[in-house]
Amino acid sequence: MTDRDIYDAGPTGRKPPFRFSAHARVWFSDTDAQGVVYYGRYLPYFDHARLEYHRHLGLRALWQGEQEFVMRAMSVEYEAPAVFDDLLEVFVRTSQVGRSSATVECAAYRVDDDRLMCTAVQTLVLIEVTERRPTPIPAPYRAAIEAFEGP
Repeated sequence: MTDRDIYDAGPTGRKPPFRFSAHARVWFSDTDAQGVVYYGRYLPYFDHARLEYHRHLGLRALWQGEQEFVMRAMSVEYEAPAVFDDLLEVFVRTSQVGRSSATVECAAYRVDDDRLMCTAVQTLVLIEVTERRPTPIPAPYRAAIEAFEGP
């Protein structure tokens, strides 16, 4: 893998049921005094992969505008410690789309040995920005997710 590849994101068949991944490098500033990734730094890795996933599906309009997704809840499980300069492949998928919320699953693996480092399940809610109230997820979003993930 070249330095250019560390920024690659796109469809993959490496870790079913995941069909999309993005790479993230562990920077020195991501580590704590013990020399491992500070637990909170996984969240930006997951955000990056989720945003690249939405970009790939043509769903950038829900990043900013009259409606946008906000984080409602997240559960995270830490499996192994990543360290400075590890290259992670972060997998992401939408596992469920409800009336106004979507469930997104994430998993980060270290590229060198394919070791599972961390997983997360996120609940995102689509809101009307001006009212800060939930709003129904539009049909084109549902269609894009189903076309990529399957029914």
